[in-house]
Amino acid sequence: MVSIGNFFFRYRNVLFIFLYLTLFIPSPRIFTEEALGQNYYIWPIILGLIITVSGQLIRGLTIGLAYIVRGGQNKKVYADHLVTEGIFRHCRNPLYVGNILMLLGVGILSNSILFVGVLMPLFLFIYQAIVLAEENFLRNKFGKDFEMYCQRVNRWWINWKGIGRTFQGMRFNIRRWILKEYNTQFIWLAGITLILLLYYPQITNDDHDLRNILIAVFLAALTLIYLFVRYLKKSGKMVD
Repeated sequence: MVSIGNFFFRYRNVLFIFLYLTLFIPSPRIFTEEALGQNYYIWPIILGLIITVSGQLIRGLTIGLAYIVRGGQNKKVYADHLVTEGIFRHCRNPLYVGNILMLLGVGILSNSILFVGVLMPLFLFIYQAIVLAEENFLRNKFGKDFEMYCQRVNRWWINWKGIGRTFQGMRFNIRRWILKEYNTQFIWLAGITLILLLYYPQITNDDHDLRNILIAVFLAALTLIYLFVRYLKKSGKMVD
């Protein structure tokens, strides 16, 4: 599993984009009008948004409090030091938990049995393999310190006990959150916009012209914000 994890670590960003694009593959529905009635579409929208926003909030809190470099070095697992503060006091892989919830949420939002029933299990397998590869590296590099950390903190389950003390002892770095997350935010919000407006004609009362206008307006606004933040980052006018 470690060798499999090292392989997927190299290509995880491409895999994430690939999985996101599969949201738009036609699939049987999870929620149907036959089972839930005329307003069936309310369920995937509400449930999907709650789950995916929860994932983004977890990512945001993690990055804003104590950022961990997940990019590795030369596309290989790497770490300068063992990060155990912030949300990492409550879960060993909060960023990955956030990603899982984000993808599960948009999968439910897209009302896709293919995505939730087939691709999500594949995604979970890939993440488990990546985590095992990372843990192998951290165990070899940090030894007993990492073993003690593993004994205190769960790999996947977030233990919210003591979260208040964590927030009191740290400052949320909103600039770091913006600079580290603007790519993810753009892809995530663009995907949600397309899913809502393409998959749920009820939102625009089956008015295709209105739907197309809204898609163009929202995507243009997101693109402008993305380019502005990118400019601030590349020019050095905003640093974390």
